[in-house]
Amino acid sequence: MSAWIHAKAHDKFVTKYKLPFTLVSDEDKKIVEAYGVWGEKTFMGRKYLGTYRVTFLIGPDGRIKKIWPQVKPEEHAEEVLAALEL
Repeated sequence: MSAWIHAKAHDKFVTKYKLPFTLVSDEDKKIVEAYGVWGEKTFMGRKYLGTYRVTFLIGPDGRIKKIWPQVKPEEHAEEVLAALEL
């Protein structure tokens, strides 16, 4: 998928959900590799390369404040919001 298509998809997502921040596109996988979240995954017995579902809370100083290595989407937003209130 080209960077232009990613940017257009991100714009639609930001508009749809009224996000107050910029989404980053990582076409060359430098970010996911640096954070160690790119690797082999398995779905229905099929192995493939993909991004692990991990959340990093990064503080204003650029340091990682908290890591959620196994994210369950149904409850994750509440976990992140609770961590922000600390």
